[in-house]
Amino acid sequence: MTEPSDARLYAPATERNREPILAVLRRVLPPSGLVLEIASGTGQHLAYFAQHLPELRWQPSDPDPVSRRSVAAWAAASGIDNLLAPLALDAASARWPIDRADAILCINMIHIAPWEACLGLLAGAERLLPAGGLLYLYGPYKRGGQHTAPSNAAFDAGLRAENPAWGVRDLEAAVDAARGFTLDEIAAMPANNLSVILRRGAN
Repeated sequence: MTEPSDARLYAPATERNREPILAVLRRVLPPSGLVLEIASGTGQHLAYFAQHLPELRWQPSDPDPVSRRSVAAWAAASGIDNLLAPLALDAASARWPIDRADAILCINMIHIAPWEACLGLLAGAERLLPAGGLLYLYGPYKRGGQHTAPSNAAFDAGLRAENPAWGVRDLEAAVDAARGFTLDEIAAMPANNLSVILRRGAN
């Protein structure tokens, strides 16, 4: 990740995966409403999605102030008005600074965070989303306790060496922890990642 002369951070992987993710989002997101992103990071994804899905309002969030400045800078550079100011939001917290959303996105966070952040994300999504509301997860996962590719196993080892609380998660464990949701779809994505689409059950 590099930082240009302004406040925008740049993640090269975003340029590679934003089109495949957008193709899935076009199919599964509601036609209108508020989409909350958890752990927006650089802000590149939401700036791109907001441009291509202007009928939706996009709410970025991140616990890191440097990331939030980057999100705001990408929004300013894009010149779009359906991308809101980023919120200071820690997924692991039991209190979020927002009380409703029509859909929630979380891209590449669960493996680079403690398991408590995944549990907090699922609990927060259950609080905020209406019946039928979408929770979209993107990233690498193990399936049946096994990595889906050697590159994912190497990535997992590197993550755990950097922080023992991080690591590629078991998809089944994440789905089982999403007690208020049903698994709607699993879609294979580039670089051995998955799109995981969960739907909120009846309130």
